[in-house]
Amino acid sequence: MKGLKEGETALEYDLDDTYFGAINGAEVSKGRVHVSLSIRKTNGFFELLIHSEGTVVIPCDRCLDDMDQPVETDNRLTVKLGTEYNEDDDLVTIDENEGILDLSWFIYEFIALAIPIKHVHEPGKCNAAMIEALEEHSTARSSKDTEQEIDPRWEALSKLRVESEE
Repeated sequence: MKGLKEGETALEYDLDDTYFGAINGAEVSKGRVHVSLSIRKTNGFFELLIHSEGTVVIPCDRCLDDMDQPVETDNRLTVKLGTEYNEDDDLVTIDENEGILDLSWFIYEFIALAIPIKHVHEPGKCNAAMIEALEEHSTARSSKDTEQEIDPRWEALSKLRVESEE
């Protein structure tokens, strides 16, 4: 970073399974993502604009088989030179003697944060055997729950609710 000239520098990266495997993150282990990085250097500060777009492979929440999840994200990171490394929200301070910032983990985190909370296959695409097993266990659990007697205290509360509605 230290060696960059004033002004703007543009870089592009194509991330693949090798990158995700090397990062060894918990969220994503495979994928293909294109990253466009724009670095603007002004007065000892570096403004990084990072655009990531592609597809990552993650497990389906329903059947646990791998599924392709499209991701697209735009992120901003400000970097300055200082006496020691420090991360504070969107401001990262790097040692001015080294002048190097490894962006690999930052980019991984930006991609991981772009994954929706709920990720499931499109209808009909889940592993049929797993869905059948889930339905069997759900049916067994719900029939077992209905066979149990209702706690008398809850039954009494239910009667109160019915009486108050009349």
